[in-house]
Amino acid sequence: MSGTSSALRPPADAVAPVRHPDAPAPGELLGAHYDQCFGCGGGQPHGLHLEARAGDGVRITAEFTVQSAHQGAPGLAHGGVLASALDETLGSLNWLLRTIAVTGRLETDFVRPVPVGTVLYLEAEVTAVAGRKIYSSATGRIGGPAGPVAVRADALFVEVKVDHFVDNGRPEEIRAAMDDPDQVRRARAFEVNP
Repeated sequence: MSGTSSALRPPADAVAPVRHPDAPAPGELLGAHYDQCFGCGGGQPHGLHLEARAGDGVRITAEFTVQSAHQGAPGLAHGGVLASALDETLGSLNWLLRTIAVTGRLETDFVRPVPVGTVLYLEAEVTAVAGRKIYSSATGRIGGPAGPVAVRADALFVEVKVDHFVDNGRPEEIRAAMDDPDQVRRARAFEVNP
């Protein structure tokens, strides 16, 4: 990405990312971490419903279809929705590290308009890790994995404890997630959150 700020350049002592041994297998659909997540949850009628799959190494692929509710200009995706898709995709990388992390910084380049009805194909990878900081990049293409680039982003995620969500989320949603009798859903609600 051109013009990436110095905050998104890994320091000299950063290390290569290591895929966690318990990470989803390449090709595996990651699924929603929380039903009400705007990016990946099925409970949001106007959400992105983004579907991400684990790739090789510390990479994922994802896609979402731009709906009428995602418009900015007539017939075109809103830039904020495209930034959300990039953020959700980049955040999903943390599943491969088995790390709870939040977006610290996101820089986006909007290369070309994305029409309503378009499937946006996204690819993302973790590029480096330095302490609690996770550096990553993503690209979104129109028309398929080899289509023209429409958007791209670089991001910095910061590892946090689950307390970050418990202490800052709305109490009723936190209680509902923590009281969910399904242990897997309860744990996943707090695993990855952009």
